[in-house]
Amino acid sequence: MIALAVAAAQSAAADGCPVTPDHTTALDGLYAEVQRAPNEMIARNFSSQMWELWLEAPDEPSQMMLDEALRAMRVSDYLRAEDRLNTLVSYCPFYPEGYNQRAFVNYLRGDYAAALPDLDQAIALNPRHTGALTGKALTLIALGREDEAQPVLKDAVALNPWLGERVLITEPEGEPL
Repeated sequence: MIALAVAAAQSAAADGCPVTPDHTTALDGLYAEVQRAPNEMIARNFSSQMWELWLEAPDEPSQMMLDEALRAMRVSDYLRAEDRLNTLVSYCPFYPEGYNQRAFVNYLRGDYAAALPDLDQAIALNPRHTGALTGKALTLIALGREDEAQPVLKDAVALNPWLGERVLITEPEGEPL
């Protein structure tokens, strides 16, 4: 079964990855809903729906690569996850979630410097990806670059005011929160 999946992915890679699904309209609605949400519990549902859309890969082979990487991450097999995500990013260079998940693998491994370029690429491809934005903010904080993290974190919270990372927003001394 795995050999068949690998063969299908390699065959598809030769043909090239299709365009990433356009979920703009659905995401517009979800961002509007999350901003109107009366509490974090209700907002969490909209955030989950966003993740479902972001995790929808362009085609079956790319979805298999992503799913394999996510399974490997769940059991802390970061080498396998990175391998699958490297393949995914090579196959689908315009799919933001491949970069975002590869950055997350590096973050989990404590290789924060390696995570930043992938987070930047994910954000360049999808500037409203709150997961990539908060990931970048957390990575910058882990690198001791709090001043750089704050505007990124504020951008994420402007999109989704219920993000748990909102508690990390600080204000300059002398200014009210």
